[in-house]
Parts: sequence; structure tokens; C-alpha cells
Amino acid sequence: MTCASVLALGGQARAENTAAAPPVPAAAEADGAVALESVIVTGVRGVRRTVADSPAPVDVIGGEQLLATGKVGLKEVLNTLIPSFNLPGINGGGTSWTVRAITLRGLNGDQALFLVNGKRRHGTALINNLARVGRGGAPVDLDFIPASAIERIEVLRDGASAQYGSDAIAGVVNIILKDDSEGGSFSYTGGQNYLGDGDTRAATLNWGRPLGETGGFLSLALNWKNNEAATRAIPSRAQYIYQPTVTTVGGVTTVTPDPRDATADRDAWGLSYGPGEEDILAASYNAELPWRDLKLYSSGTLSHRSSRKNTGSFLPNLAPVAGVTAGRPLSRNALPEVYPDGFNAYRRIFELDFQTSFGARGEAEGWAWDLSTTLAQDHAQLDGQNTLNATLGPSSPTYFHLSTHEFRQWTNNLDATREVTPGWLKNPLQVSWGLEHRYERFLIEAGDEASYVVGDYVIPAGQPFAGLRPNPGLASYAGTAPEDAGSTHRHSGAAYVDVGTNVTDTWYVGLAGRYEKYGKGVGDTFSGKLTTRWEFLPGYAVRATVSNGFRAPSLGQVLFATSTINGSLCPAAPNNIFRGAPCVAGEYLTFPTKVLRTDSAEAKALGAEPLKPETSTNYSFGVTAEPVAGLRLTLDAYEIQIDDRIVDTSNLDLSVAQLSSRADLAPLLARFPQGLTATYYTNAVSTRTNGLDFVGEYGFSLGDLGRLNLNAAYAFNKTKITELKVTPAVLTAVNPNLVLFDRQKIADLTIGTPREKIIVGAQWSRGGWSASLRNTRFGRYTEAGASASLDRTFNPKWITDLDIAWQVRPSTNIAIGANNLFDKHPDKIGILNADQGTGQFGIFSPFGITGGYYYARLTQQF
Repeated sequence: MTCASVLALGGQARAENTAAAPPVPAAAEADGAVALESVIVTGVRGVRRTVADSPAPVDVIGGEQLLATGKVGLKEVLNTLIPSFNLPGINGGGTSWTVRAITLRGLNGDQALFLVNGKRRHGTALINNLARVGRGGAPVDLDFIPASAIERIEVLRDGASAQYGSDAIAGVVNIILKDDSEGGSFSYTGGQNYLGDGDTRAATLNWGRPLGETGGFLSLALNWKNNEAATRAIPSRAQYIYQPTVTTVGGVTTVTPDPRDATADRDAWGLSYGPGEEDILAASYNAELPWRDLKLYSSGTLSHRSSRKNTGSFLPNLAPVAGVTAGRPLSRNALPEVYPDGFNAYRRIFELDFQTSFGARGEAEGWAWDLSTTLAQDHAQLDGQNTLNATLGPSSPTYFHLSTHEFRQWTNNLDATREVTPGWLKNPLQVSWGLEHRYERFLIEAGDEASYVVGDYVIPAGQPFAGLRPNPGLASYAGTAPEDAGSTHRHSGAAYVDVGTNVTDTWYVGLAGRYEKYGKGVGDTFSGKLTTRWEFLPGYAVRATVSNGFRAPSLGQVLFATSTINGSLCPAAPNNIFRGAPCVAGEYLTFPTKVLRTDSAEAKALGAEPLKPETSTNYSFGVTAEPVAGLRLTLDAYEIQIDDRIVDTSNLDLSVAQLSSRADLAPLLARFPQGLTATYYTNAVSTRTNGLDFVGEYGFSLGDLGRLNLNAAYAFNKTKITELKVTPAVLTAVNPNLVLFDRQKIADLTIGTPREKIIVGAQWSRGGWSASLRNTRFGRYTEAGASASLDRTFNPKWITDLDIAWQVRPSTNIAIGANNLFDKHPDKIGILNADQGTGQFGIFSPFGITGGYYYARLTQQF
């Protein structure tokens, strides 16, 4: 990749290469130097400018870099290459592994706007309701975009709501597809973890051909990736896997292990502690056809995912044996008639996702205009495998359809731009304006009746818990009941104006304003942005922006409602009361955690109010310098103030007695006779994020020894809570101990991701050989527990990646490499689930918990 990339965010700015780029292909540096004067068009609209006079910081990643990381997912690639981007390794339950929540500049992934060829990308239908970092978000799923289709990725690290609309608080990520009209390539990457698990395979294909006879093109791409599950659990330390025999003779009690204990697979119970299985097939096209005075264009993606993740392990049931098995959590839902050896429950997700854009560009009366429409849909089927609904007894199914989620988006845009030359300005004034209409629809369908219904099965004599009913719900999760299903939709409209000019030859000023109106009670908002850059000496400049922005509540946050299952041991006598009702000491009891729809009667009874947009104020100030040829340095500081951030509440624990005391909560008591824990989405907090980004790069020739590019980047951000919504009076009336947003959720929002990230890289190339060495330091972060004694803080770690490539022939390249070359893991935290062998490394690690990974790659051009 060279720096001479053309960006297309629909606007105008400069780009800085990401700090840890792989080697520049030899063909791109025949002159022995990498061009620093990149031509880009991002940040402000209209006239192209160069990298050297960027009014806002932009990272640029070339398509070659995506393949050279050895990663098989786009999120993992960006986590490797972009300092301000972070991706937790596991991050919770539910769907949070399949669509892992990202953060950009310390903010959630749905607080950044994602574009493809300058057109808004749709979000996922899978809301991250059980994630810890980025909980409740529905971000864009980057893995549905084929890596082989990507020409480059541009990351605008600046608030841009005034230019691009809702979500662009943390910045804008624009993915530009290839526009090749001839040739193509095939690439295959295979690898596995150092311990021999987590095998990954990825194949990519792209092909271009002319379209028409006047310079049109059709560029096609196909990606397939597959990764197998991996775990870093240790063998189960359960004293007994199967029920021991207890005999008493002459007052002496003897415990005899079941013979099966000697051959039991003690590695089978920790499969949830690590990444799951995933298979994605993604295709794309990008086309343009000149016709008369117009340019007709279209692009799109079509993708399918199949994933399987262990979400809970259940050892065989044991009856309590005093002094022997008292520590084993017991479950009356693990029926021995169905699973005599225990079981691992799996969540299955099948997704079909597409997005397509059609448009035309032309000129009229001096205005360059662009008219387009974009259709998108993400359809997700959620299933449960190898589990059961114990309330139905031994006849319970073991495979369930849990729910269907679907998100649709239809966006229409008209953009126009031209130069005008008023007499009072020395240079032309670039004037741009535009209109946008967007329609969105979110749907949740109920699952199989067996996935949520409560049966009347009673556990028979001779088994633990004889005479008792199993707890309601599936093991590990629950299906969506009809009362939680539904759909909602809304329309929004927007208009913007964007102007900019060079007031003098060295001073640029830009101003943008955008009005946006949403239906469904969200209301309207106005965003503005002022941008300026002053080159006070040749090669040295200062730049600054001030803006305000917003993010409308996602339809998922408005509509989403579901139940999951939690559990706890019944206390020993005389305190054997569970959630206000008697229980058997040592018994493992499950109870639901219910996400209440914000507008439901139950949520309102607990203090819920209609969601309103998040609003932000962004400030940034930076300096750029090119003191000598081949050296570029940039330093940018920023502050992002966000009011009314949308989060889910703390777990609001509601016992049977508390539910019984409130008539308006009677529907909850009828459905959940053992009580429940409830949450709902609300505008609970305001925050302030301060940060600093540094990027430096220096490329030079080594003569006969080739060429060396050095680069470094540093990102720092710190988020503080500036205002916390008071716990509603109606909530404290139910239980004075309830807190709307507790310490664990505050910690996840403010210290759950590293505040610092450093990337230092070196890329060498000579002839047909190239090598890339990258060292990344992930800073300190904390996984908070329910109490301070359970908090665990993880120390910074340096992770080393190495990629070595050889151009065997002009059209054939082979490479080997390693990610996490020295097999680093997060700190061990001293908390271990002895039965399942899980928990020794925590889950938030930004470089995962599986350690070192090696790979090989073959690329064939044609």
C-alpha cells in the first residue's frame, strides 16, 4: 500500500497511515520512496485535498494489509491495526460472542457510523443484551463484508454527526470496495492456536471485468471463513462426576465413587470458556456504468453465517453427601433420563444478511449531484441445541427454535456540491447540501412453544429433588414467548449544508449543519460542526474542530424483551429461603432475568421512561508535522461529552414478597412465581471521554538492503461519569436497596477496556521478500465483580505479531506468520469454577485468552 490513496467519505480531509501497516508492495515503491502527499476526499465535501493538509485525523488501511495480518475476521483485523479500536475477547453470554461489541475511542461501536462506499451500513438484528462491554448495543457486523472486496478502509477519528447524521459521535468508518475492471486474485489462509485447537480457514476470491465500452467496471468478491471452537479451561476438579455410593456400617460411613468416575472426560465441561464455532460465506459486487451524461453505480453484499457456541455446562446431578459434595451446585433441571452423563448446551445462530445500493451521479447547472437508494436486511434465527425444558419431563425436545430477529433499513440520499466565488473571498467557496430519508423496522418473533412453556412435570422418587418441579426455562437460555415478540418501525428525515474554503493560502475553515427529525416520539435535533486548519510554517500545521452530535435509540433498544435463566444455591438451614420462598438447603435454583420492554406496563411500574436520543459535544485539537522527507507526525487531543447515554439498568432483584406487594406487578408474578431479576433500557448516565492520538511514520531506503518503513501509534482515552440518573422513587418503593445503575456497570463503562494502546511496527522489503513485525501494548483494564473484593485488574501486555512473505513468482506469493508470537495470556485472576475449570483468565482480554496462533497464506494473482 502507498499513502497515495483516494478516500471517499463523501467529503474532504486528509489521511494518516495506520501505525502498524504491513510492508509496501515492491511494485508500489519503484521510485524508492513512499508518497506522502495522499489525495483524499473525506471530512468535508468537494475539492480533494492532500494528506499533508488534513483538517481532521483519518487512518487509512489498504486491502493488502487486511490479508497480511493473518486474521480471518474484519473486526479482529481492525483491532490489530487501529490504536483507538478495541475488541473484547469473549465479553459475556447470549449473542455477544457472535457479534462481539467493539469500542472506538473509548465509546461503544454503535456510537460510530459505518459506511460502505460512502453509504450508511445497517446494524445487526442481534442486540448484545448479555454483553458486558457495549451491552445493549446493536452495532454493524463487519464480518459480513468480504475482506477481498475491500480496496481500503478509512477511519475518521472525529465527531461527524453534522455531516453524516446519527451515530457519528466517536467517528466514521468508511469501507471502500475495489473498482477493478480486470484481473483478480485468490488467497487461502490456514492456521491454528499453539495448543492445536481453534483451527481457522479462510479463502478469498476477487475478480474484475469491464462493464460497457466507456470505462465501466464490475468487481466481484467471495469470502469464506471457518473457525473451530477453542477453550482455555482446565480439567474439571469436581470431587465426583457421578453419584457416589454411600453406606453406613456400625456407625461408619463409607463413600464409594461410581466406577465411571475413573474414565470420565473431565475436559468436557469447560467448552464455554473460549471462542465458539463459526462459518461465514460472504459475497459482494461493486459496479459502475457511464451512460450518456450520467454514471450509474451499484454495490452490495450478501452473507450467511452459521455459528455454534457452548453457553453452559451441566455435570450429572448429585444428591447431597455431607462433607463430600456440598460444594457442587445442583440443578433439578438436568434430568438423568435425558442426560445421564450431564450435557453441554449450545446456542445456534443462522443469519442471512444483505445490503445493496443503486444510484446515479451527474451534473446540472454547475452542481455535481448524487442520488441513491440503499436497501438492507439482517435476518437471524436463534436456536438451542443439546438442551432441554425440564418442566416437560423426559419427553422434552433437545433442540429448540428460540426466536427470530430481523432488522430492515431503507435509506435514500440526494447530495449536491459546487464551487462558488463570492467577491469577498480570495478562494472559491465549496458549497454542499443534501437530503436523506431513512426507514427502519425491527422484528422479534416467538420461538417454539416448548422453548418457553412451563410444564407440570414432577421429579419422581429415587432422584435428587424427588417430589419437586423443575424450574421453568431451558438450561442456559430461554425462548422468546409471544408476549415478548413484536415489531416496530420508524421514519426519519434529514437535511444538511456543508461549506468550506481556504480563507488564505494557509488557513482553511469549514462549517456544517444538519437538521434531523425522527418519528415514534424520538423528536428532532440539530447538529453543527466547525473545522479549521492553519499551516503556520511549511510542513507544520495546527487543526481543530468543535461539533455537537447525537445518536437516536436503536429500534432494538426500544423493542427488545426476553428472559434468560440464572441460578443460586439455597442457603443452609435455618436460612433456607430463596427469593421469599422455602427451599432445600444446597439445592441449585434457577430464576429468570427479564429484559422488560421500555414501554411495557411492568417497566413503567419500575420507573422506565421513553428513550430519548444521546447528545454529544466534541472538541479536538491537533498538530501535524513533516520536518524531513519521509517523516510525518500527528498528535490530536479530543474531548467527547455525551448526555443521556442509553444503558440497561442494574439487575433489579424482585422477590415473591416484593412482587406480591404491588398490584401493577401482578402480571410478572403470574408468569414468574419464584420472582425474577428485571432490567430495562434507560437514559441513565452522562459521560466525558478525554483522549489523545499520536501517529508517526518514517520510510527510507536501505540501498541494496531494500527499504524500511517504521511506524508508531499511541491512543489514550479515559471515560468518566459526569452525571448519574437518580434511582426512580417508584423503584425504591419496591425495594429500598435497588440501584438504577450499579458499580459493576459503571466499571464496565469506564474501565472495562484498556485506556492505552501502543502499536510499534517495522516493515522491510527487498526484491521478492517482505517482513512485518508489529508489537502492540494493550493497557490496563478491570473486570468488575458484584463487589469490590471480586474486581480483577489486568496488567498491560505486549503482543508481538510477525508476517514473512515471499513473492515466488510475479503472480504467486506465499507467507507464514504468527499472531501473539510469544504466546502471551492475560493475568491469572485466582477465580476458578472448579467444576467446569473456567475463569482463570477472565473474559475481557482485548487479545483473547487462547494464546499464540500461527498461520500460512497463499495468494495467487490472475
